[in-house]
Amino acid sequence: MEFIESFTFWEEFWVVFILVIVAWYIHDKYVQRDHQILVNYPIIGRLRYLFEEIREPFRQYFGDEKFYESKDKLDWVYKAARDKPNYASFSPSQPLPKPKFMIRHANIVLNDNEVENNFEVLFGERRKKPFISKSIIARSAMSDGSISPEGTRAFVQGSFIGGFPINSGEGGVTSNFFVTHEKYDESYMKIVDSNNFNKAVKRAVKFFFNGAVAADVYRKLVFRKDLEAETYILDMEKERFYRPNWDAPLEAFPKEVPSDMPDIVFQISSGLYGARDKDGKFDPDRYQKVMRFCQMTEIKLAQGAKQTGGKLSGQKVTPAVAYYRNVEAYKDVFSPNRFPFANSIEELFDFIGTLQEMSEKPVGIKIVISDLQNIEPYAKEIKRRIDEGINGYPDYITLDAGSGGSATAPLEMMERVGLNVRDSVYLVNKVLTEYGIRDKVRIVASGKILTPDDVIIVMSLGADFLQIARGFMMSAGCIRARYCSGTTGRQCPVGLATQDKKKRRKYFVFRHANYVANYHKNLLKNVKGLLAIMGLKNIKMLDQNKLLFLDKDSRVHDDIDEVFRRKLDLAKNKGE
Repeated sequence: MEFIESFTFWEEFWVVFILVIVAWYIHDKYVQRDHQILVNYPIIGRLRYLFEEIREPFRQYFGDEKFYESKDKLDWVYKAARDKPNYASFSPSQPLPKPKFMIRHANIVLNDNEVENNFEVLFGERRKKPFISKSIIARSAMSDGSISPEGTRAFVQGSFIGGFPINSGEGGVTSNFFVTHEKYDESYMKIVDSNNFNKAVKRAVKFFFNGAVAADVYRKLVFRKDLEAETYILDMEKERFYRPNWDAPLEAFPKEVPSDMPDIVFQISSGLYGARDKDGKFDPDRYQKVMRFCQMTEIKLAQGAKQTGGKLSGQKVTPAVAYYRNVEAYKDVFSPNRFPFANSIEELFDFIGTLQEMSEKPVGIKIVISDLQNIEPYAKEIKRRIDEGINGYPDYITLDAGSGGSATAPLEMMERVGLNVRDSVYLVNKVLTEYGIRDKVRIVASGKILTPDDVIIVMSLGADFLQIARGFMMSAGCIRARYCSGTTGRQCPVGLATQDKKKRRKYFVFRHANYVANYHKNLLKNVKGLLAIMGLKNIKMLDQNKLLFLDKDSRVHDDIDEVFRRKLDLAKNKGE
């Protein structure tokens, strides 16, 4: 009897299965008219769309790395973030392609402990409040909005733990940048407390589950349906929420940057987010308040392939992001192409002078260059102002590479606009030196810098300081699925670059904060190792004479000036 019942069940199953397949076949071949391939290959043709769907998130697991120099470099980042031994056996799995720079080693090398631990960089020595960075490396600009709130908190905590600066990105200094700030003054913070019942529920949830779930439940109990609930940080010890009260008078804000906050570089873009009023105009009062928590300012004129201004798709513009940026929720936020105070270089430098006067701190610009014409006008104006004693010129210039950019950027501009970071650094260093102003302006480099050898090479070519985005993204859990923009219908699978609540709330903030700090620590540790075999006691001893160049035919060149002269002339002759 049991056998007959079982047999009947399977008969019914196969009948239903065959009917579904037949109906599916008929639909694909004779009904739908969206996909041509399904008409000729019903059902099986859908495998094409399946393979397309999994291609990007699984790309890194198959074959060699094509976008970066090698997969070995990516593996180094992930191991460094987890503080694992970073040695290779037998040989690299994917040798670096030629042409490539080589590092000169010394006949008499140093031991690692003979290399100085001093990696400080001074910005704005002429300002009333100059900034001394404790590291040569900062996390590059990533906006709170393009990055999830949880991701931003992980970066902020990692920056604070690791003792290196963090760039706010054009989204401004949001509440999430205050996650380590526990010694706050209620005069400049808006406090939201709760009743004993809600606090008891939070404690119970934390006992049975974990702190992240408890915080989420507690936030819902306190704020109910308040759309701005996510703009508040939870003080777990005091069991209350807080966020900066930007409506408080300037006098209420701290005179110096609080010691329990990381070193923040406040980035202002053409959208003026974080320093604008509700009409979108520059707000001097808000800017000065923000700068009470930041060490210096960076004016973003261009970034990677974003020559059209930053872009944030509407689905990432949550009510919290809209609050931070003074815009409308769930609508695309596309910054203008041109910075509003940069209709000329003279106007831009006057605005820089205004910010320097208001903040009393260093102010720099972020640009992408294609040739001499992109940097010489800046150098000429800086030289003129110095000679004539006119205030207002950048304390530093950040050079981003034209190799793409994080999150959303026009595909047609990626790899087509702007030099790579090494060419840019060499060219800008050369021009500033020729104009006699190199000692007045720091050079900051950004763009596909991942590993210690990248750091050594770029700094040997003339950079004083580095900002890293991709490496820190990977250290924070990024698997390079390329769903960052939110415009593909898919979301970042790890919850780092998405505003999807289901995904981002499962992101391990504290674990990844430590990974971020580890990545920075191991970068500096292994930079010291390279300096040791180069026979150099200090990072400031690097220059282009410490490099060799291996061309595509394996010929070695030791005159770096000649290498770049031929390289840049060749690019000019080809019209690239």
